[in-house]
Amino acid sequence: MDLFSSSTKLEPIPVRDGELAFLPQLPLSLPNEQVLARLIDETAWRSEVITVWGKQHPQPRLTAWHGEAAYRYSGLRLEPLPFTPLQQEIREAVEAATGRRFNSVLLNYYRDGRDSMGMHSDNEPELGPEPAIASVSFGAERTFILAHKASGERRKIVLTDGSLLLMAGKLQQHWVHGIHKTARPVGSRVNLTFRMIV
Repeated sequence: MDLFSSSTKLEPIPVRDGELAFLPQLPLSLPNEQVLARLIDETAWRSEVITVWGKQHPQPRLTAWHGEAAYRYSGLRLEPLPFTPLQQEIREAVEAATGRRFNSVLLNYYRDGRDSMGMHSDNEPELGPEPAIASVSFGAERTFILAHKASGERRKIVLTDGSLLLMAGKLQQHWVHGIHKTARPVGSRVNLTFRMIV
């Protein structure tokens, strides 16, 4: 089922075994296209090699880690760079929209439809037992896939330019999520996933 909200406030998306909410446009002082251009230009993007099931693979996208704490996932240890002024503005807008605090952000740069994110859960110990993760997207639309670990139920959410998706509660315990490759022509996209490292 495709899910989309036209509301101007963060709206819950009904889902079992977790919490989801969507905001079509995060309020910021700059238009989305300027935010996207600055994020691409101002970020020290890295091409990382991750370990999955004991094998090493290049990540099919570029990444950067900013904030107040280091982070480990898939065999990587990421040391944080400071928040940039633009990242700080986005973080403050996300915190105002969600009523939650975040101290770190993982930035993902999807250059075209060949860049993707494999199905996974954000369930690292330093995120806590019920992590809240706020995902903000700028640029080309991509479809976010969720799959329930036990039932196999699948959900799809179109992540539009400027949108905010909040994942919380037990969602990371019971669901995996990802962004598949696509053969259709799509432009560049930057996604910021704000987290609280405990």
